[in-house]
Amino acid sequence: MINYSFSIYDLEYFLLILTRVSCFVFIAPFFSMRNTPRNVRIVLSFFTSILLYQTLTPAPIVEYSTVLEYAIIIIKEAVSGLLLGFGATACSSIVNFAGSVADMEIGLSMVNLMDPATRQNSSITGVLYQYALMMMLVATGMYRYLFGALADSFTLIPVNGAVFNGESLANSVVRFLTEYVIIGFRIVLPVFCVMILLNAILGILAKVAPQMNMFAVGMQLKVLVGLSVIFFITSMLPSAADLIFTEMRELIVAFVEGMR
Repeated sequence: MINYSFSIYDLEYFLLILTRVSCFVFIAPFFSMRNTPRNVRIVLSFFTSILLYQTLTPAPIVEYSTVLEYAIIIIKEAVSGLLLGFGATACSSIVNFAGSVADMEIGLSMVNLMDPATRQNSSITGVLYQYALMMMLVATGMYRYLFGALADSFTLIPVNGAVFNGESLANSVVRFLTEYVIIGFRIVLPVFCVMILLNAILGILAKVAPQMNMFAVGMQLKVLVGLSVIFFITSMLPSAADLIFTEMRELIVAFVEGMR
């Protein structure tokens, strides 16, 4: 007969680990998608917490005096998990920005679809890029890095050891916003340049042949040329994903340093 017993201190420590892991899983890329069932996320969080608990044993005693202090410790662990997951999710939203700019230039800005990651309406090209990025995240094994970073966070930031440095976290967010715009425009730059050239050509034709309805012709040409450019630059998506994954690693590291 198997007799597996544990103390109340072990249970408290495990619940704190489960809080950080579950908050991370429910906001991290791919796992936070609507297509991922909640039961899968719950089971994944539970068993990941068990593995981490076995790795981090012997469990230290969490010191607190009142229930309110324990609740504050739970909130600290939840915020730590949310920040780590947010660092990855925010980087995956770069492709939505790039897709919105591309559709605005092409003329498809009125076409909206449900973004699987943010659960908000997004442009059709942004959703296409989002699905491509999620596919590459799974195909390249980037999800293993995310869980590895989560496991390492318990070594760098022990349970009840998070000290939030507001200035460091704010600087990380400001730096990310700069990279957010730069990477987004690098992804959409071919479409942007082709649309500028097409607008210049249509402007010249409007002066040379004023009898032609350039408005009607231009809308059709923009859609045709824009979709053609998006098709031909599909081979650039792995390089764009590499830029996003690199930024994802740097932002997660910056958030971890801001909580030490």
